[in-house]
Amino acid sequence: MLTRNCLLLFLWILVNEGSVSSLHPPSPPLGRGRTGREHARSSVGPMRNGAAGFQRVKRGWVWNQFFVLEEYMGSDPQYVGKLHTDLDQGDSAVKYTLSGEGAGSIFTIDQTTGDIHALRSLDREEKPYYTLRAQAVDINTNRPLEPESEFVIKVQDINDNEPKFLEGPYTASVPEMSPVGTYVTQVTATDADDPTYGNSARVVYSILHGQPYFSVDPKTGVIKTALPNMDREVKEQYQVLIQAKDMGGQLGGLAGTTTVNISLSDVNDNPPRFSKSFFHLRIPESSAVGSAVGKIKAHDLDIGKNAEVEYTIVPGDGGAMFDITTNEHNQEGIIVLKRPLDYESKKAYTFKVDASNVHLDPRFQSFGAFKDTATVKINVLDVDEPPVFNKPSYVMDVYEDTPAGTIIGAVTAQDLDASSSPVRYSIDWKSDMDSYFDIDPVEGTISTNELLDRESISQHNISVVATKLNSPVLTSRVAVTVHVLDINEFPPELASPYETFVCEHSKVGQVAASQNIFIFLPEGGV
Repeated sequence: MLTRNCLLLFLWILVNEGSVSSLHPPSPPLGRGRTGREHARSSVGPMRNGAAGFQRVKRGWVWNQFFVLEEYMGSDPQYVGKLHTDLDQGDSAVKYTLSGEGAGSIFTIDQTTGDIHALRSLDREEKPYYTLRAQAVDINTNRPLEPESEFVIKVQDINDNEPKFLEGPYTASVPEMSPVGTYVTQVTATDADDPTYGNSARVVYSILHGQPYFSVDPKTGVIKTALPNMDREVKEQYQVLIQAKDMGGQLGGLAGTTTVNISLSDVNDNPPRFSKSFFHLRIPESSAVGSAVGKIKAHDLDIGKNAEVEYTIVPGDGGAMFDITTNEHNQEGIIVLKRPLDYESKKAYTFKVDASNVHLDPRFQSFGAFKDTATVKINVLDVDEPPVFNKPSYVMDVYEDTPAGTIIGAVTAQDLDASSSPVRYSIDWKSDMDSYFDIDPVEGTISTNELLDRESISQHNISVVATKLNSPVLTSRVAVTVHVLDINEFPPELASPYETFVCEHSKVGQVAASQNIFIFLPEGGV
């Protein structure tokens, strides 16, 4: 192939006599016929006779631009072309010289024949052309026969570079459930070959792996979705292998590949779902208001904000007693106690809880309601509690002359637990240090322990303790107030002795007054 190309190039140079590239304006080329030869003989003669300057003649250079194939791998130097002037009659009287870029190191010239060879392999991508200068001189006098001319040796491109993805591997994302043809990303391959010569740099894109999910535009490298309703919850990550092939994708072209990692981003196309339809929880009746009863959870296959769940208690049995909140970290529903519990009053509560998405996507509401419902049953656990008095406090009255041992009242306490333990009563000795009262431990009746004196203590405040027989540590207390009632046990007395006078003949009923002391005389006088 190289030999054939060089031969054609040489023939083109020989035929194309009218093309001359020079720094100086070229003269019209001489022909290859008799007129040219005669002119050459007439012009070269004076130069051979040692003329001080060359005679102005029409230029006879027969080149314009040479070509050399890049990446030449032959054992001999690559033939580039032939320099020739019509002044050269083939008698070895003309010497050709070469100067400029690469002269002597890259390009060499046969001084006699004008043949140019490349001494080493060239790379068009490194340097696409070389500018050189040629000179034809008299071989004897070394004087120029013509002005120096400039010409170009162009390195002709071959397809020796494959397309490369300089920015790969690529990462891209596209929303799940996107329609067919949705833009994903664009890949670009570059080819170092000559884009102006042939198809060496014309790249065509194709997809080697990743079908039928994605497609690539063969000209632009734009990647789009090719399959409808791709579901992130089914498959989230895709690895697509893209090929760029030069020569317009034809057979024999060079190819490069890159990887595109495509992930499906989430959209809210899934409602929350409870793992079961019935949740059974338990809570002690002694739990404080605001404490957590238990947790339930609805799972959402989506992620991020699309998986945020809001829980609500359906109005009904449990709405007044319980509330539910959402744990923002794990989207669990936490049931919280709103009011105190009493096992003896109500032993169980049953209600429904709805779980729904916070952020809805209107595109998928046609799929159905984006919520789920579960039933929650909460059993109240009985707690061993202290006895409960039937009154918050007691008030009792007793006359001060009541004999010791007299019952003045009773207190009553009950064990409301399911065990219904018997209750025992006692008086806190700290509240009755002088032991004025006593209590029956079984019946709860309170009696006096000695005579009471209202004039000494008119009111007694004692504390009665009730204790469960089967659990003595569980006790409760109640305040008992005892009022001591007065009796008429003392006659009136004068504060001090008084002296009073009365007339001897005073009538019956007549008042005798002395110092505010009034004495009523009985019938019959004194």
